[in-house]
Amino acid sequence: MENEIEKIKAMLLLKRYADLRVFLCSMNAADVAAVFGEFGDDLPILFRLLTKDFAAEVFSHMDSDEQELLIRGFSDSEIKEVFDELYVDDAADIVEEMPANVVKRILQNTGAEKRLAINQILRYPEDSAGSLMTTEYISLRPNMTAAQAITRIRRMISDAETVYTCFVTADDRTLLGSISIRTLLVADKDALISEIMDKSDICVHTHDDREDVAKAVKKYDCATIPVVDDEKRLVGMVTFDDAIDVMQEETTEDIEKMAAIAPNEESYFKVSDIAHARNRIIWLLILMLSASITGQILANYEAAFAAQAILVSFIPMLMGTGGNCGSQTATLIIRGMSTDDIGMKDFFRVVWVEIRVAVLTSVVLGAVNAVRIILQYHDAKLALVVSLSIAGTVIVSQLIGCALPMAAKRLKMDPAVMAAPLITTIVDAASLIIYFSIAVRFFNIG
Repeated sequence: MENEIEKIKAMLLLKRYADLRVFLCSMNAADVAAVFGEFGDDLPILFRLLTKDFAAEVFSHMDSDEQELLIRGFSDSEIKEVFDELYVDDAADIVEEMPANVVKRILQNTGAEKRLAINQILRYPEDSAGSLMTTEYISLRPNMTAAQAITRIRRMISDAETVYTCFVTADDRTLLGSISIRTLLVADKDALISEIMDKSDICVHTHDDREDVAKAVKKYDCATIPVVDDEKRLVGMVTFDDAIDVMQEETTEDIEKMAAIAPNEESYFKVSDIAHARNRIIWLLILMLSASITGQILANYEAAFAAQAILVSFIPMLMGTGGNCGSQTATLIIRGMSTDDIGMKDFFRVVWVEIRVAVLTSVVLGAVNAVRIILQYHDAKLALVVSLSIAGTVIVSQLIGCALPMAAKRLKMDPAVMAAPLITTIVDAASLIIYFSIAVRFFNIG
């Protein structure tokens, strides 16, 4: 990408605009949008060099800040040209990101039909299938022949986002099935659509959650999935590229929550320092205050410290091991639930699996530590205390790691919120209680 940027800068400097236009239009639209992010004041010049249809495609890939910069510098006719070429779902996404004064100008310079479609999408809840869909699809009738269907597709192809799959509907737009372009091309030209279409009822509802839509696209391995209303009338479709975007956004959000960071839709460098601090500080305060529980537990075992000072040196290892085990388990469970591999009905099955894994893990960790302590301290009783504590900590932490996310799911909470930060705090307290309970009995500390 750096080579492309240098070439563009050189051609701009020499004002070789014709060559620059050819060079930009030879690139992929997504790559051009990424390159444009490196140009500030020259961005309008570069954008105006692009052909009309290619410019709209590049525009859809650009960051909202760059889009706003261009829109503010566009004439009314330029806004109309760009938005007339954009697919409806892309146009709706852009409008949703813009400030009110920019939105007003966009809608004033957009055709009535496109404006109506954009407003229709914007009426749906933000995280719903309706807000994700495009209304630019091709519908066919069941009484058409394959030849008639292909003729219709050719006539409508410029207005559709994709033609890989076409949907078959009744006169009242009720969804009857779908048919792929491949099926049409290999079918006899006189074959009726009703005879060769796929009659499966795979679809999503306009108010289904975006994440469920993305899962459906993955589950059924489809390039597009139809979106229907309460009467099962076709109102749009979701394409696989939009489903991938949702998966990426949801994964990013879960990672941020598991790291005790409030989710943020902006990219890292576009978030202000204050916003970065605000997104982190709430959970950090909660975790800091909850650590007082661990401090209170340590204070209750001062006598154990005085009698066996060596016990203190093993606390970081025990707490770290417990936290790591709990976090590992929670991550696997959350991933399993997000992919529908694990359901609430599997709770006891999951617990049984984690108990078996914990026993095997604790045996290995405990044995290794026992050998290390005997070799280093020549104290078999200390080795036994630490090894038993590790075994208990591992078992308890893995049970907590699998139970908390599933409990959160049952309580209609986000399992990611119950992941690493909260689990680590609970496991730290549990590991100390286990450790000192065993140590007090073995060393007869009063």
